[in-house]
Amino acid sequence: MNDEVLPRGGSAADAPSGAAPHATAVDAGDSGYQRGLKRRHLTMIAIGGSIGTGLFLGASGRMEIAGPSLAFVYIICGIFAFLVVRALGELVMYRPSSGAFVSYAREFMGEKGAYAVGWLYFLNWSTTVIADITAVALYMHFWAVFVPIPQWLLALTALAIVFAMNVASVKLFGEMEYWFAIIKVGAIAAFGVIGIFLVVTQTPVDGRTPGFQLITENGGFFPNGVGAMFVIALGVVFAFGGTEMVGVAAGESENPRAAIPRAVNSIMWRIVLFYAGSVILFTLLLPWNAYSGSESPFVTVMNSIGIPYAGDIMNVVVLTAAMSSLNAGLYATGRTLRSMAVAGTAPAFAKRLNASGAPYGGIMITAAIGVLGVGLNFVVPARAFDIVLNLAGIGIVGTWASIMVCHALYVRRTRRTGEGRPAYRLPFAPVTNAVTLVFLIGIVVLMALDAAVGQITLIVFAGVVILMVIGWFAVRGRINASAFTAAFSIPDAALVEQDQPGDVRPGDGQPRA
Repeated sequence: MNDEVLPRGGSAADAPSGAAPHATAVDAGDSGYQRGLKRRHLTMIAIGGSIGTGLFLGASGRMEIAGPSLAFVYIICGIFAFLVVRALGELVMYRPSSGAFVSYAREFMGEKGAYAVGWLYFLNWSTTVIADITAVALYMHFWAVFVPIPQWLLALTALAIVFAMNVASVKLFGEMEYWFAIIKVGAIAAFGVIGIFLVVTQTPVDGRTPGFQLITENGGFFPNGVGAMFVIALGVVFAFGGTEMVGVAAGESENPRAAIPRAVNSIMWRIVLFYAGSVILFTLLLPWNAYSGSESPFVTVMNSIGIPYAGDIMNVVVLTAAMSSLNAGLYATGRTLRSMAVAGTAPAFAKRLNASGAPYGGIMITAAIGVLGVGLNFVVPARAFDIVLNLAGIGIVGTWASIMVCHALYVRRTRRTGEGRPAYRLPFAPVTNAVTLVFLIGIVVLMALDAAVGQITLIVFAGVVILMVIGWFAVRGRINASAFTAAFSIPDAALVEQDQPGDVRPGDGQPRA
């Protein structure tokens, strides 16, 4: 749609004195779902969404490149991840939608924008699904009893199990994510307590005394130079992919406007504590070059401690993290594809819902991509994880950029029409939108400078873009214009207020006092 919102069933003139008209939209893609997610589900989805294979498996490979400076990269990228989700949180407060990014893009950028955003998000999660089933197979091979089983078969089994549970009901999905998140957070907390104890008591780990000397004696925080930090930036953005999941889940929650602020606000401290904190502990307990990209750093540390079965327990935890991410990927893409299918820009099969309100059509399409990932595990099992990681990273960058653009257009509309914004909002918008977009563009530029993997990834992505363009010309003639309508309504006074300190209007040049 255009920025102008046409009155439907009401107008700004109908508003009582003192109430700003509030533009709302109705997306047909949101119909048919069951609001089976409770507040505790939404909170734990937000917590667990940013804790997955990117931390539990990917941290080792990134430490091989950047050493202890990985902690700084986590913090920098984490700040921008928080800004993105904060912007998304405001959009959810304005209008919760299971279509999330696609639905917001449809409202603020038109159907062409919704098409691009939807397929970028599908690219993100479908490739992440491949990474997740690869991680599951690698984790299973930690135990000798599973070594004889081919990696591709373990990957296929994981995909089949999560697919069956995902199509059962949204409530089951919420319960799975709730307990997955509790296990992940509990394990990281326990690891933190053990790690701090070992450092404080100077208990040897694998024959080495823990402490800062393991950092200073092995090249310091930048053993491979400051430039190494930039090389891994895309991978770190991939690690934070999933934080935006809370926006999708909000559309099927009982009271999203009450749960979103708390869920989003907890993201920043989680990133600092879980990601940066874990990396610092890793490098205080063992030299950064003691970690291998083929094994979770948590497992490496626990095995080095010598506690019986410690490595086995931690491997169960990281296996849980991978299954959680896989579960979230099928959930998110199922909803995204259905929103697009209702509008005519995705296969009609993706519109199908089962009796439990689960969009099994879209979930099956993503699972089919996962089967291709099983083939990748069969052909190149040693490189499958790295091959898909960068493509997923590009999908995340595109999704995050779309959120910031949609939010900026939303803010611009509220300035022009006098429509009140939610009390929970992105601070200093649209300045924060612009800075975040510059950061995301910088990530792509840095990837282009990486001849080994980045340039190859961009070439592959160029092929994806060509396919998307061809696809647009194929579907634009069958777009269902009635799938999205807009109306003026009166805002909930408890949720909407006018300008707050720190808000920036275009042209103001400074925050409002």
